[in-house]
Amino acid sequence: MFDILRKRRSIRSYLDKEIEPETIDLLKEAALRSPSSRDIKPWRFIFITDRELLKRLSRAKEHGSSFLGSARLGVVICADKNESDVWVEDCSIASIILQLAGQSLGLGSCWIQIRNRMYSDSWSSEDYVRGVLGLPKGMKVESMISFGYPSEEKSPVPNEDLDFNKIIYRR
Repeated sequence: MFDILRKRRSIRSYLDKEIEPETIDLLKEAALRSPSSRDIKPWRFIFITDRELLKRLSRAKEHGSSFLGSARLGVVICADKNESDVWVEDCSIASIILQLAGQSLGLGSCWIQIRNRMYSDSWSSEDYVRGVLGLPKGMKVESMISFGYPSEEKSPVPNEDLDFNKIIYRR
């Protein structure tokens, strides 16, 4: 587990190589095994390999989503807000579980924040994604995750660069 945590970095550049269906199936399993408060599981996972749809979704924000257009898989993580008062937390946990699973399978990934982001001055990123995918009004979009075989290599963050001042330890 620590090897996966140490190596996981945000990857925004991908090889022009399909992700095998078996690998996508493992990602689906990982998503469905994500912890959920009170085991309510309000999340929905939309797995997308259609290149044109990925390109449309890559325009969900002015900055920080364009790389989805070159990914071979995008996963939209959303939830029915009426099912749980902690859907944001449940979707966030599922998003990082997906990224860690992807790392363990040799994939690069990057989180794309959608909730509370803007597509334009008058239209939210969430409304844009909801419109592109035809999601119902009550469906809230937390994030999108891009996946692909990395075409860039990033070194793990050295242990000495970790900010241990963020840790409070009481005995």
